[in-house]
Amino acid sequence: MCGIIGITAGAAVAGGEPPGGTTPGVLPTLLEGLARLEYRGYDSAGLALTGPGGLWRARAADGTRSLEDLAKRAEHGPDGAVAGIGHTRWATHGRPTEGNAHPHVDCSGRLALVHNGIIENHVELADALLADGHRFTSETDTEVLAHLIETELAGHPDGGLVGAVRAALGRVRGAFALAAVHADDPEVVVAARRVSPLLLGVTDGAAFLASDIPAILGLTHDFFVLDDDQVAELRPGSVSVVSLADGSPVEPVPLHVEWDLDAARKDGYDDFMSKEMHEQPKAVADTLLDRLLPDGTLVLDEVRITNAEFRAVTKVFVVACGSSYHAGLMAKYAIEQWARLPVEIDIASEFRYRQPVLDGQTLVIGVSQSGETVDTFQAVREADRLGAKVLVITNVVDSSMARESDAVLYTRAGPEIGVAATKTHLAQITALEVLALYLAQARGTLSVAAARGLLAAMGRLPAKVEAVLARADEVAEVAGACRDSPSFIFLGRHVGYPVALEGALKLKELSYLRAEGFPAGELKHGPIALVEPGTVVVAVATRTPVWEKLVANVAEVKSRGATVVLVVEEDDQETAGLADHVLWVPATEHLFSPVVDVVPLQLFAYSLARLHGLDVDRPRNLAKVVTVE
Repeated sequence: MCGIIGITAGAAVAGGEPPGGTTPGVLPTLLEGLARLEYRGYDSAGLALTGPGGLWRARAADGTRSLEDLAKRAEHGPDGAVAGIGHTRWATHGRPTEGNAHPHVDCSGRLALVHNGIIENHVELADALLADGHRFTSETDTEVLAHLIETELAGHPDGGLVGAVRAALGRVRGAFALAAVHADDPEVVVAARRVSPLLLGVTDGAAFLASDIPAILGLTHDFFVLDDDQVAELRPGSVSVVSLADGSPVEPVPLHVEWDLDAARKDGYDDFMSKEMHEQPKAVADTLLDRLLPDGTLVLDEVRITNAEFRAVTKVFVVACGSSYHAGLMAKYAIEQWARLPVEIDIASEFRYRQPVLDGQTLVIGVSQSGETVDTFQAVREADRLGAKVLVITNVVDSSMARESDAVLYTRAGPEIGVAATKTHLAQITALEVLALYLAQARGTLSVAAARGLLAAMGRLPAKVEAVLARADEVAEVAGACRDSPSFIFLGRHVGYPVALEGALKLKELSYLRAEGFPAGELKHGPIALVEPGTVVVAVATRTPVWEKLVANVAEVKSRGATVVLVVEEDDQETAGLADHVLWVPATEHLFSPVVDVVPLQLFAYSLARLHGLDVDRPRNLAKVVTVE
């Protein structure tokens, strides 16, 4: 998830901020907008300006200081800019370096482009462009777009920049929100969108675009929503939109916003956690993008382990903490079933102190949202020291763990502001199941066709997560009914067990209530002593292979006076009849079900915390990244 912004204000601001401030200055607008978009990414930042002197570009890659560095460089920029584009980056393809920072330019240096999204077929497009003599200067998928547009503009100059963008995007697979400028027509900014969001705004003397409302809020409160497969041409004081497919005119959808800036950063949600829960479908979809090569085989992000070495692996360890640990537990079932490898799951802080038995045939998977979690980082370092192969799953490109690993699979959830993991957790489960398919394919335990079919089935998960989120009000009602309970027990079996653990953790993190998660079969071995009238038992009762045993466990707690809340598949009235309250979810293939089943438990914990008047974004005593043991 990156942030983009663009403005064209024409000759009225060629000398800078105009008297009276009726039309905004190009450079101040870009810098202010990028500062407001920093929550979408802060690995690097950049901008490009067009004017009488041609095209000028500045970029900086210094983490959270990138915008500060960029502003200093912009002080030495050209006078007379009439238009410009800017970008703040959350790295996906390519490390967070200045060379990989946006905007990217074509071979002539006269076209610049910023992009949010993922170009799935960038490898094959780049190969064709290289064969035609184009020169690439970055590791990104985005640079392909600049060269594609350059090619189309040279071949069909009469279509202008809009025509070139349309033609180039006709060759692209993937998600994009982009903005492009060209020195030959300096007042024009061209934008396009598929999947990734993009908004437009217009005033008497200027036109704007941005990934999110905060970037241009205050310049106008009246926006237009650019829809999928539409291309917009922005000129000072005007916006025109056409269809990507055939170039026919399109009337953009108007949007009036009365939010203040703080609400706008949260997209109108009350808090970042709610916003980030509603971003989960996109986080899952983005993590699945660009995982297939043209021959149908799966691909990770960085791999320095050969298929022969994967085939030689005899055991897998997953090391992680907190929600990442629960994601690892969920992955155990998929890796063992598909790749036919034994899997051990370790809490990272315990792993290196128990003298684990590792060798060159062991694969250690470290899972960390930040890639900096000290316990997990030290665990994978110990694994490397002992000769094991190390593969890391993280949300941060070029993090410490990513740099020291033999292979990396990045989640693409974007920055997560809320301390409690939501969208990053779902992205981790998704990535781990992609990894399970990759291992199975590399080891020959699944055919290329079977792995591809399972990946296609995973592609239906975002819509199912969306369906659960649409029931948030129903979940809030269930939480209200349980508001006064002092004790919660979460139960699950098979893949439902780690979902139950995550549900209990979320409730503890957010509501400060006593909550425990257990495998349902362990009830009779002690935990059932905790059950009494007033206890709330939340059970994951979707149709896993051990559903019948799970419902028997539910009957045991119900007979002892517990209030029973069940996560139940839609239309499963048999299971729903056992519950006092139901959290409905779409039916899902059981190995994929954790991605869907955990969402109502997030909403349940969130609602209880709100009912108790607690800050869901900043739970007490917790930090987003744990960097000390």
